[in-house]
This record gives sequence, C-alpha cells and structure tokens, in this order.
Amino acid sequence: MLKLGLDPNVVTFSTLINGFCTQSKVAQAVSLFNEMIGKACQPDLITYSAILNGLCKTGNTDRAFKFLRMMEERGLQPNIVVYSTVIDCLCKDKWLTEALNLFSEAKDKGISPNTTTYSCLIHAMCTLGQQKEATRFLDEMVVTNVAFDVFTYSILVDAYCKERMVFEAEDVVDLMIKKGIEPNVVTYNALIDGHCSQNKMREAKGVFDSTIKKGCPAYIFNYSTMINGYCKAKRLDEAMNLFCEISQKGLIPDTVTYTTLIQGMCQLGRFSDACYNLKIVNLSTGYLKKYILESSRSIHRELIKSKGL
Repeated sequence: MLKLGLDPNVVTFSTLINGFCTQSKVAQAVSLFNEMIGKACQPDLITYSAILNGLCKTGNTDRAFKFLRMMEERGLQPNIVVYSTVIDCLCKDKWLTEALNLFSEAKDKGISPNTTTYSCLIHAMCTLGQQKEATRFLDEMVVTNVAFDVFTYSILVDAYCKERMVFEAEDVVDLMIKKGIEPNVVTYNALIDGHCSQNKMREAKGVFDSTIKKGCPAYIFNYSTMINGYCKAKRLDEAMNLFCEISQKGLIPDTVTYTTLIQGMCQLGRFSDACYNLKIVNLSTGYLKKYILESSRSIHRELIKSKGL
C-alpha cells in the first residue's frame, strides 16, 4: 500500500490494530497506534475500543485505564461497551472501588449500564464476599429494567449456594428456564457444588446426571466438583468410579482432579492407593507433582498429629 503511494487511513489502522489485539499482540498494536498518531491520523472510537479490549484481555489494567483517559482528553466520548470493558478488567484484578467509581462516572455522564456492566460488578462483589451489595445491584437491574442473561443468573445461583441457600438457588434456575434462558454448565456446576457443600450427594448426582441428559456436556471441572464432594463425604469408591469415567468421556484430569482424589485417599488413610495413583499420573509439569506431593504430605502430618503420634 505504501509502495503505491497510498497512505493508510483510520479504517486501515483500526483493522490492523484489532487484528494484533485479537492475537494478543498488544505491543505491536500499541506501536501501530503510536505510528497512527505520528501520521496525524486521529483514532476513532473503534480504534480505542480495539486497543482497550486487547489491553484488558492481556491484564494490562493500568494501561487500559490510561488509554481510556487519553481517549477522553482527545474529545472522544466512551460508550457503555468501552466502560464495561475497563470495568470488567478492574473487577478481575479485584479493584472493585475503582470499578465502582468508573461505573458511577458513566452513569453521571448519562451512559446507561447494560447487562455486562452489572454482571461483572456483581460477580466481583460475590467473589469478595459482598453479598448484600451484590443483591442491591441485582435489585437495581430489576428497577432499571436491565435484562438478566445466563451469566447474571449463574452468578446469583453461585452466590446463593455459597450462602448454603440451595433451595433459593434452585428457584433461580427454575425462573431462568421459565424466562427461556437455558442454564449452562457453569450454572449447573454452582448448583452441584451447593449440594456437595451440604453433603447432599444424591441431589448433586441428580443435577450432574440431568445436565448430561439435557445435552449439556460435562466438563472436567464438573467431574472435579463431584469427586471433591464424594471425597469429603468419605465415599471414595464413588469418587473413583467418576474418575474412571473421565477418560471414557475423552476428558483429561487436571491438577484439581488429581489433587482432590489423592487428598481423599490420604484423609481415609489409604496412602498406598494415593501413592499408586500418584505414580500413574501423567505429570506434565514439575509444578503439578510438587503441588500434589505437598498437599498429600500436609494431610499426612495432620493425621499423625490428630492421632498424637
């Protein structure tokens, strides 16, 4: 293009920048952005949105915030998509105060928050144990007529389950279905975990099985949740049956799966089984081996201490 004497315009630059950001090549995207400025080609909302999305996806929260301010200084008004992108990034870094400040700033400018904006804030609040504040935001969504999506509902289900309010969580799932929003594996996993935390393994297995019957494939984290529940309930045989089922489904156990199972064996004093399983594990990294061994040794020490040895 340059060889033909043609200068790239804002669309050309924005397309290339978005391409780099999509491939997580943020350094190249920022370099191209600076080149764009140097050629007196003014970035538009699409350009900034692409850069901000790339920075946020790669965890560059500080730089994303600075780009947002740069955008405003150059006379461009961020829309709710831009604000939500940065708010989500702040929430993932647990900078909830900064995220809430940005949320208030957007509202003060007359920019209405959408489902994504509320969902990422509510998720952060629940993660940080601020259930009352999360409930207030959910109520605000209802009052302002902001629709819930599967992500919002899943957050609510998870929050209820963590508060050991599984019946209420089940009511939320029923409400979702009535509104035509199909629960996903994350929703069901929260419900499974809620039952497991109360040692209601029959109910947990019922949700697990019904999820598969509905055509919603079980992922490794669903199996890990169930195995953890069985191990805590000291029902190791059932945990092992599920563990064997994993390979039959074409899934690969991860660190959580192996560690949970080995911890369960150690807690029941079945150290030979734990060691055997440790030997047959296909340890892809030294970290995994170290993590499992340290967990097992910790449990071993606790058992010895409890017996006064």
